[in-house]
Amino acid sequence: MNIQISQAAQTGVRPADADLGFGTAFTDHMFVMDYSVDEGWHDPRIEPYANFEMSPAAMVFHYGQAIFEGLKAYKTPDNKIQLFRPRDNFKRMNRSAKGLCIPELDIDFVVDALKKLVKLEEQWIPDTLGTALYIRPTIVATDPCLGVRASYTFKFFMILCSVGAYYSEGFNPVKIWVSKDHVRAVRGGVGEFKTAGNYAASLNAGDKAKKEGYAQVMWLDALEMKYIEEVGAMNIFFVINDELVTPNLSGSILPGITRDSVITLAQKWGMKVSERKISIDEILSADEDGSLTEVFGSGTAAVISPVGEICYGDKTIHIGDGTSGKISMKLYDELTGIQYGKVEDTENWVEVI
Repeated sequence: MNIQISQAAQTGVRPADADLGFGTAFTDHMFVMDYSVDEGWHDPRIEPYANFEMSPAAMVFHYGQAIFEGLKAYKTPDNKIQLFRPRDNFKRMNRSAKGLCIPELDIDFVVDALKKLVKLEEQWIPDTLGTALYIRPTIVATDPCLGVRASYTFKFFMILCSVGAYYSEGFNPVKIWVSKDHVRAVRGGVGEFKTAGNYAASLNAGDKAKKEGYAQVMWLDALEMKYIEEVGAMNIFFVINDELVTPNLSGSILPGITRDSVITLAQKWGMKVSERKISIDEILSADEDGSLTEVFGSGTAAVISPVGEICYGDKTIHIGDGTSGKISMKLYDELTGIQYGKVEDTENWVEVI
């Protein structure tokens, strides 16, 4: 398929790097492609960023058939543009597609389309460490039908935005709140897929956490409300007795690309890494006996986010001395070094545009 390119008549201005927030400074163009049963994925195009016209009966509005991804493009010191593990993001998107009865994408084609789009929007890529061009690939169901079934038509699109740090705290430790009354996902459901409904399910508890002064919610399993799963926009890691522990992928946890990168690097460095069930009681006990030395989250948006405080009911624990731990700092430096082209990529994670 040939990609048609229509350039915007007028272009916007990227905010200064120091003024960048997250998710509001959108670029001038987007990639769009449609699907029908008869034609498959067709009409790929790069066009000016604009609103879509959709039927009020479009199935995405009524039955939530929507999946998305998140990845970034980075500017290196020698002015190259790099993507970090883009094919893994689209592999995960296809996995989400299977789970929600959505047609899969040709990964080579969409990565090529993404590179064309990012190259066109090169002026929107900031160069300060910690900033990037955020990429949001999305598929939504478009059939105008009020009937519970999988849609026969879909729209795939990729939009871009210049971003700064995800958390206002930057790389300083954040505070997280453990929900005792809400659950995000249950095994056998859609918790392991990156679908819009999972995030809708998180909003109520997230709002409560923010009102209490916490940055994110840490979710427990839906069956026993005992085992830790993940944190809002991040997978979660604990350092206990010099062992790096993270909840295993049990079917209700998103398999993070950054999570996998952390595990790969830690094992390469000779650390003991365990993917297993870990209860909130174990964390509280490890804090009491001093064996819990670090907690951090991992994700595309924040990369590595140290955790300095965890609140569970009437118990609050403080991790370390209130500063970022040495392991989280080392991982952050290594990952961002690879992403920004300052550290050698020995894992072949980077694709240069």
